[in-house]
Amino acid sequence: MMAKPHICFVAPDTWPVLADDRRIPSAGGAQVQQSLLAKKLAKRGYRVSMICLDYGQPDQITVEGVTVFKCHAPIQGLPVLRFFHPRLTGLWSALRRVDADIYYQRAACAQTGVIALFAKTYHRRFVYAAACDLDVARDQTWQLFQRRAGWRDRQLFQLGLTLADDIVAQHAGQSRDCHRWYGRVPTIVPSCYADPPQKRAGRNGLVLWVSALRTGKRPELFLELARRLPHLSFRMVGGPSAEADGESFFLRIKEEAANIPNVEFVGFVPFADIDKHFDSARIFVNTSAFEGFPNTFLQSWSRGVPTVSFTDTGSTLDGKSVVTAATDLDDMTRLVARLMSDDDDWQETARLVRRCYEAAHTPDAALAIYEQVFANHPTPGPLVDLPAHSEASATH
Repeated sequence: MMAKPHICFVAPDTWPVLADDRRIPSAGGAQVQQSLLAKKLAKRGYRVSMICLDYGQPDQITVEGVTVFKCHAPIQGLPVLRFFHPRLTGLWSALRRVDADIYYQRAACAQTGVIALFAKTYHRRFVYAAACDLDVARDQTWQLFQRRAGWRDRQLFQLGLTLADDIVAQHAGQSRDCHRWYGRVPTIVPSCYADPPQKRAGRNGLVLWVSALRTGKRPELFLELARRLPHLSFRMVGGPSAEADGESFFLRIKEEAANIPNVEFVGFVPFADIDKHFDSARIFVNTSAFEGFPNTFLQSWSRGVPTVSFTDTGSTLDGKSVVTAATDLDDMTRLVARLMSDDDDWQETARLVRRCYEAAHTPDAALAIYEQVFANHPTPGPLVDLPAHSEASATH
């Protein structure tokens, strides 16, 4: 019987979620998924490591069976040069120190290409998991890389996607795009969420919006929705994003929300404290221009909270669409008003989303597929040091 492989999650921003470190305002969907999967795999007897940024935590500290290796600090080094050192050199060094059988990474970034090159150099396996529909839609991926040096980072990401040994998609739409643009047929693994104990949607709850406040999430549309439905209670939860103008955008939305009487603006909430807000919701609203498979949908569905959204995950059950999809703001206004006033419609939709969660989105359902992805990968031999010039060329 083949031994279970050593799996390393390359997840730089995930330490705050993994360790419940509330000092650091970070709680993205990819971080939540990687933290949950890493801990669950460790409980199943896998050796699990994770590479994270250096937030001041000890190196090689173990959290619920997951050994965390540090690469570099979030802001370290000189502009332009820091892309090479300490970021690439720090990542490459951490990859070598971990010496895993399989490296797993989620979400589009330049690191995807670096990890893929490392895996090819040292004969390791690399699994890439899409976190957004645009990751695998090559004609639209540029929208994820609009910051400085975006072209360079996008080329490295697409190189990594091409070299990956396995690709994981969240739903059938991503699978079709990956095959169309990269000629690859990924394994579909639905995102998962741990079932909240004895927590269910409340008939008398409010309209909830949760996300980082970035332009692509379009929080201003949620505020306009609240203006159109002044008799309902709305709550917005989310902190500044890492975008160049993230702080100023956050302050603008906060100021706008303060002038709408039926909106409660909460700001950033650590992931460990977010459940109480979903427990207070009757419906959840998503206004993003694009998504992958939002964790917020699963946080809602696991409680029986219907979701009204401009983006549709394609989820169906018994021939019925699980997402209550809106075509525009007028349509969303109508759908929200109906679900907030029609108890029969709300109860039927609440049962549907809860059943969908139970059928496809529990951690056990996701792990059953991931274990197939990770299985049958021959365990490589010891990592052999390369000549110094070879490693230098690979990191650059």
